[in-house]
Amino acid sequence: METLYPPLEQALPSHHDLFYDGAWQAPLAERYRETLNPSTGQPIVQVAEAGLPDVEMAVEAAHQAFLSWRKTTIAERQSYLRRAGAILREHAAELALVDAMNTGNPVAAMLIDAQRAANSLDYFAGLIPMLRGEVLPGPFPTDDYLHYTVREPIGVVARFVASNHPFMFAGSRMASAIAAGNTVIIKPPEQAPLSCLRLAELLQDVFPPGVLNILPGGPECGQALTSHQLVKKVTLIGSVATGKAIQRSAANSMKQTHMELGGKNALIAFPDADIDHLVQSVVAGMNFTWAGQSCGSTSRVFLHDSIHDQVLAKVVECIQQEYRAGDATDPATTMGSLVSQVAQDRVLGYIASAKAEGARLVIGGGRPHELVDTTLAGGFFVEPTVFADVTPDMTIAREEIFGPVMSVLRWREEDEMIRIVNSTNYGLTGSIFTKDLATAQRMINQVEAGFVWVNDVCKHFLNVPFGGIKESGIGRDECLDELLAFVTTKSVNIKLR
Repeated sequence: METLYPPLEQALPSHHDLFYDGAWQAPLAERYRETLNPSTGQPIVQVAEAGLPDVEMAVEAAHQAFLSWRKTTIAERQSYLRRAGAILREHAAELALVDAMNTGNPVAAMLIDAQRAANSLDYFAGLIPMLRGEVLPGPFPTDDYLHYTVREPIGVVARFVASNHPFMFAGSRMASAIAAGNTVIIKPPEQAPLSCLRLAELLQDVFPPGVLNILPGGPECGQALTSHQLVKKVTLIGSVATGKAIQRSAANSMKQTHMELGGKNALIAFPDADIDHLVQSVVAGMNFTWAGQSCGSTSRVFLHDSIHDQVLAKVVECIQQEYRAGDATDPATTMGSLVSQVAQDRVLGYIASAKAEGARLVIGGGRPHELVDTTLAGGFFVEPTVFADVTPDMTIAREEIFGPVMSVLRWREEDEMIRIVNSTNYGLTGSIFTKDLATAQRMINQVEAGFVWVNDVCKHFLNVPFGGIKESGIGRDECLDELLAFVTTKSVNIKLR
């Protein structure tokens, strides 16, 4: 059934201020920042920027709300979360449209984001009874002592949201912290805050004041949140550089952190792989739909020498057939833009470095020519780009680009290939393509990654832990471990006689 999208002016949030303590608040310094439509490069609206005084007030409101929210019953919290999930499903089309306009990601592909956020709210509502303690045996006779543990919420949690799927990450990642009895302050991405503001509008009458708070802002807001004594945990979906900056700031108050960071993910293809399925997966794994802006993109493709040329030719053909860059709010668009001019300049810089270092450009490599004389000429587009003859010492083989640039590496010796696969500082995901179970298991044991697909790419499965190792993150999401990350364990000893 065809999706009916509302008029854009009806989908956009009507409030552009800060949301905390259950109300919309103007920034005390009266600072506002222009947010753009990445498809056109044109401004959409001015959005408030939270400064230090605003953060102080928002954190205090969240802390006061926590004192009562932590006492709510399991049934009460489940009811709040499930109601929120139902509202997000009801408004999925407009939320997709807002994110499309503000991120540059195609609206048709963004429809699933509201569903995923709603599913997370329902999932963590169902997991709340798992926040149970234990009765434990001790070293002395059981008639003398009783030992047990209880799980307690930690307090105010700051959630920093990424710019590639702002609504999905805001809606889904607030679920676990709130389910555990905490209050949440969401900091939307600077480049794309609008869907988070719309989230606040939709849910402002669902949760008690101060439980859910939205603070758009820049570095001052982020620094204030990460260093505030009453913020007990900071989480991030973002870059390694931002993650390290947050850790440095959080360390001053011994604050916990939880992070999903970057990836330079490897797709490894063996000679026995199903060629047609492999080709489709190589293309899909790069996430060209949102211009490669995904931490899980399989941006390093290791093709065995015996199938390299055949697969590479088919990959180019597939890309040419499947992707059409265009206005993100047009349901016919199959590839969006990058989120900002800064992102576009960064990606084009990586492409230039690849050419200078000797990689062979197979397809793409610049801005789409067909958009030059259109209303999208000022958009932040980069073509789907594939480089072959990439060597492990090249910059594009080592650093996360976060754009539509695929590096293809030819391999012959398995041991050397694995060494190169594991040679980066990242360890988020990996994909292995083979028909042989023993080969797959051997690779699973050797690939340094927190999540591995066999004969597949990119899919997430709610209830299966997702997260990275090395510099790709701390902690696991989308599972019980995520919920438990937002409670602390209190041990109790009772002397009975």
